[in-house]
Amino acid sequence: MSTSMMILVVLTTLGLVFGFVLAYANRKFAIEINPLIHIVEDVLPKGQCGACGYAGCQAYAEAVVLNPDVSPNLCIPGKEPIAKAVAELTGKAAADIEPRIAQVKCAGSEGRAVKAYQYEGISDCVAASLLFGGQKSCKYGCLGLGTCVRNCPFDAMTMSAEGLPVINPAKCTGCGKCETVCPKQVIAMMPLTASVRINCNSKDKGAVARKVCTAACIACSLCMRQCPHGAITMESNLAVVNPEICRQVCTDASCLTKCPTKAIRPAVLGLVPGTESQASVEAVCVSCRQTGVAG
Repeated sequence: MSTSMMILVVLTTLGLVFGFVLAYANRKFAIEINPLIHIVEDVLPKGQCGACGYAGCQAYAEAVVLNPDVSPNLCIPGKEPIAKAVAELTGKAAADIEPRIAQVKCAGSEGRAVKAYQYEGISDCVAASLLFGGQKSCKYGCLGLGTCVRNCPFDAMTMSAEGLPVINPAKCTGCGKCETVCPKQVIAMMPLTASVRINCNSKDKGAVARKVCTAACIACSLCMRQCPHGAITMESNLAVVNPEICRQVCTDASCLTKCPTKAIRPAVLGLVPGTESQASVEAVCVSCRQTGVAG
């Protein structure tokens, strides 16, 4: 027998031996997977957004099925229907989930915000922020390069002509993915029932903020003093609204009339931040809440 034939026979024999060994080991040490995991995973929306705190829908399905301490209502995009379905499958109780939607806390569009320099690098907010904090003189504002839009797993965001992201209330699930990728923390989740919001993220003092952006909150406290319910506070030179107080006791948002820069506006869904003063805002606002359009 030639040397080449001997080598071929030896290699074939070794392949068969190792194949049998691996097959035996796979059968002997196989770990049975609970079929309920796949059933629960099929119920989830498959956004792989990580809002539940786990690395994707499969990881959450495994956790909620195998760990009795994992709640069935952690899937934020799925909202109440998915929470109830998972609870029923796993035999757990699901607490109510308050619907939420993404909010862009910046109205510093091209015509309102001053630029410190012209950025011509990679079209990515994270990359731009590494260069002196970004091209805007306001170091807290939206950089407008669309990183949040590209990372939205539900295609619920677009970039407007004004250079600001716009949230599509019909598609936004409130998963928070856009919030986690924004290097400026410009995006935050707000309750769907919120009535007013602050279109600013600046922590600068009033004179500095107003110099670099005409839409900035200047920490004048007029809105806070105007609110009779104590729903507005000042934190680090920025007005902060408590949506729970607004929703429960406020019937007349008089704070909106006092802001000199219009940084505090109606929480209207689906509009470019800073454009909420158009005549139809109240109708849009009421319509969105009545139809639950952000679901």
